[in-house]
Amino acid sequence: MRILITGVCGFVGSTLARALVDSGAGHSLVGFDNFIRPGSESNRDALKRLGVKLFHGDLRAASDLETLPAVDWVIDAAANPSVLAGVDGKTSSRQLIEHNLGGTVNMLEFCKTHRAGFILLSTSRVYSIPPLATLPVEAHHYAFRLSPSAPLPPGVSPAGVTEDFSTTAPVSLYGATKLTSESLALEYGETFNLPVFVNRCGVLAGAGQFGRPDQGIFAYWLNSWLRQRPLKYIGFGGHGHQVRDCLHPRDLVPALEKQFAAAKLPAADRLANFAGGANSAMSLRQLSDWCAAHLGPHTVTSDATPRPFDIPWMVLDSAKAARLWQWRPTTPTTVILDEIAAHARAHPAWLDLSAPL
Repeated sequence: MRILITGVCGFVGSTLARALVDSGAGHSLVGFDNFIRPGSESNRDALKRLGVKLFHGDLRAASDLETLPAVDWVIDAAANPSVLAGVDGKTSSRQLIEHNLGGTVNMLEFCKTHRAGFILLSTSRVYSIPPLATLPVEAHHYAFRLSPSAPLPPGVSPAGVTEDFSTTAPVSLYGATKLTSESLALEYGETFNLPVFVNRCGVLAGAGQFGRPDQGIFAYWLNSWLRQRPLKYIGFGGHGHQVRDCLHPRDLVPALEKQFAAAKLPAADRLANFAGGANSAMSLRQLSDWCAAHLGPHTVTSDATPRPFDIPWMVLDSAKAARLWQWRPTTPTTVILDEIAAHARAHPAWLDLSAPL
């Protein structure tokens, strides 16, 4: 199988490339990256040694795709993945749309030309913010959980948020670019008879993730804790009770392999959540307790001021992926944290490399 991974030198793209090589399936891998993300250059040589053929280009420029070889499948892992993108003063709203939506359109045109399948790695951030922000939650063992006695909106249960949950605006500019990309990908698939799948991922984490508080929170927290950098609980009373689930990107590979081989499916079965789920969920306070036990003491300060787009509890329910692809996450959160900690110890300058202060 000839596979092109966009954003191949980012954390998710490079992790998937390594896992696909390690699978022994004999895939021929091509990678595409603009190396705009700090730290992405650090993955270039390792991927080349694995036999991944790398191309330097920008997905926003259609002409940069003209020299790419024909492939059977594209895994689109390229994006500005921050929910604050376009509003934080570090990137403009136009840049965000050009990267996340314009780049997707160019890749879909590439797939149309070469009759290639397309897998979009999307995000839990396509789900509507107001009903998520007002979920009935209570603190339990230093983490929010859904209040057992309160009614819940459609599409959410203690197992997590399902694909039926509202995607009505607002979802953030970032979420809107991904939601629109999903819709366009599925339309291209139907219109041009291309195999297309949309995999909505929860929080992705693992060794080598570029640590930033708005993107790689697990890697950022562990690296900052180990280096005694300032850390702060923001919003929700400043207690760190907000909860996220956690998934290692390599756990996606078994589902990707099945998607590569799948026959044409109904449109409703082309989109599914992929996440660590309730068993992987952890609050920032619980993450701090893990860090204290494994990395030593550190002081975390508090700022109760609310921040745009923050939500108290975000766990995805992947029951649909289990039904369609017999998929389940296999890397426990504790293993992911151990892996990040080992990488942090081995790379003392990682925060400066991947997220210059």
